[in-house]
Amino acid sequence: MDKLKCPSCFKCRGKEKVTASSENFHIGENDENQDRGNWSKKSDYLLSMVGYAVGLGNVWRFPYLTYNNGGGAFLIPYAIMLALAGLPLFFLECSLGQFASLGPVSVWRILPLFQGVGITMVLISIFVTIYYNVIIAYSLYYMFASFQRELPWTNCSYWADKTCSRSPIVTHCNVSIKLGEIFQVNKSWVDANNITCINGSEVYQPGQLPSEQYWNKVALQRSSGLDETGVIVWHLALCLLLAWLIVGTALFKGIKSSGKVVYFTAIFPYVVLLILLIRGATLDGASKGISYYIGAQSNFTKLREAEVWKDAATQIFYSLSVAWGGLVALSSYNKFNNNCFSDAIVICLTNCLTSVFAGFAIFSILGHMAHISGKEVSQVVKSGFDLAFIAYPEALAQLPGGPFWSILFFFMLLTLGLDSQFASIETITTTIQDLFPKVMKKMRVPITLGCCLVLFLLGLICVTQAGIYWVHLIDHFCAGWGILIAAILELMGIIWIYGGNRFIEDIEMMIGAKRWIFWLWWRACWFVITPILLMAILIWSLVQFHRPDYAKIPYPDWGVALGWCMIIFCIIWIPIMAIIKIIQAEGTILQRIVSCCRPASNWGPYLERHRGERYKNMVDPKKETDHEIPTVSGSRKPE
Repeated sequence: MDKLKCPSCFKCRGKEKVTASSENFHIGENDENQDRGNWSKKSDYLLSMVGYAVGLGNVWRFPYLTYNNGGGAFLIPYAIMLALAGLPLFFLECSLGQFASLGPVSVWRILPLFQGVGITMVLISIFVTIYYNVIIAYSLYYMFASFQRELPWTNCSYWADKTCSRSPIVTHCNVSIKLGEIFQVNKSWVDANNITCINGSEVYQPGQLPSEQYWNKVALQRSSGLDETGVIVWHLALCLLLAWLIVGTALFKGIKSSGKVVYFTAIFPYVVLLILLIRGATLDGASKGISYYIGAQSNFTKLREAEVWKDAATQIFYSLSVAWGGLVALSSYNKFNNNCFSDAIVICLTNCLTSVFAGFAIFSILGHMAHISGKEVSQVVKSGFDLAFIAYPEALAQLPGGPFWSILFFFMLLTLGLDSQFASIETITTTIQDLFPKVMKKMRVPITLGCCLVLFLLGLICVTQAGIYWVHLIDHFCAGWGILIAAILELMGIIWIYGGNRFIEDIEMMIGAKRWIFWLWWRACWFVITPILLMAILIWSLVQFHRPDYAKIPYPDWGVALGWCMIIFCIIWIPIMAIIKIIQAEGTILQRIVSCCRPASNWGPYLERHRGERYKNMVDPKKETDHEIPTVSGSRKPE
């Protein structure tokens, strides 16, 4: 009879169902967590994590470090630092996000006093995201510029000056103007006056490669320094806009859409690296390049130098993207009983093996470049921007079919960068979702696109004629020791204050109980070894701090001051949030501090069916509560 009262009730319900599904299109019907959603497949998560960890540094930094630090001998400290610093932190962050199903800020319900650490991670990720997409824009520009019969940097063209040359150029020479009188004069004066240099008196200096001048004069249109902003370089601005459009399109459904895109962006770089390695191995001089990289040139005496161990630890730390917030954010979408331990092992090993593999592809081509130019490999090897946009393009320009290889290479850089960018933006949107879940459910698309638009506008300063100086400034200050501070406090907070043994019990709720000997290694690393290593790297970084410069051009004082302001703005939230939490607590100062060092009453597994006896009295995690811990079983009391 109720049905007769409203003949259209089924239609109404259908509309309600469609409306609900349109608002929650990022949540699948089979998702375990119907509030936040889960990865559609385990492979979506693994490829997203591999794509996040494997980035540009694996291709343009690790090979140079290996060559510079003893060749194959460098793999020894690299592997040791992976086991002692990289893997323990990686496993900890994956476990943390998966256990609570929360992003890098809200997950600090585990220790409210340290919530500022999560804010620091997100803010640093925002700064890095701004300039990282600029690097993707560089790759897009070079890829588009490669669609020509001849690469534009093959020869010194209209944009080049007199110093453009692949061979050394004469700058001065001796001339005889009067009988018996010999003078050393500038070569340009000699040419202007039609005078001949005395044989053997020429003074040479290395010329600037066509690819170097193309990078500075055409691609960047680089100004004389940070003081000279110049105009917006519009071809880079358009490439930056395209890069953000790609990112926004891939993320408009959150992990449901990005999890599908990574099947291409995470796998394609390996295909290109394999192709480049095969091509490079067939070239003359390739064996010489590879021997410099990892073979006959291995120098085990380098292992006595502290700098080598510092480089290995730093490379592992930054390569795995720990303490950026992305690992926690991506892992928060896992199902509760996912085996995060095996995931961490697989992803870390894949990341490190990719770095080694990329080195063979890079150095085989550089070896050929050294061979045809009659130079030593040490004279052509570069790192960072100089490798990606000067040395390697120069080598590709001298290959038969150079444009094809150039398109492949820069498309590979594009996909490497996009993977990391996807995860960085997901870190930001996950933080917003945890703080404003109802708003995010209804407005995920406009919020995601709005974030991309704002970050695009902030990044326009990086595509001016002084843009490359801004990119280096942000990288120098924000992507450095600020992350180390966050990582150290993360370890201290979770292991020393919350309790390492309690955290292990949390992990065992997800992956099952393990024998005590299984946790022996992780306890040793989490409690002692990893914090000491990170503190040593932080102290070393601060002691070795130097003013930033680019192309030997020093930064002005105001630029250095701005850099310090950026990183202080990121880390100052750690004490600010600690003070706020203490003020909000009740009791004496000591009681307030102790209270803030206990988990919040809504800390624990997100879904009720996973809470078990230990978290049976837990408050609904969707509710914002104070940091007071409820009276529960003894296992939840501070250790």
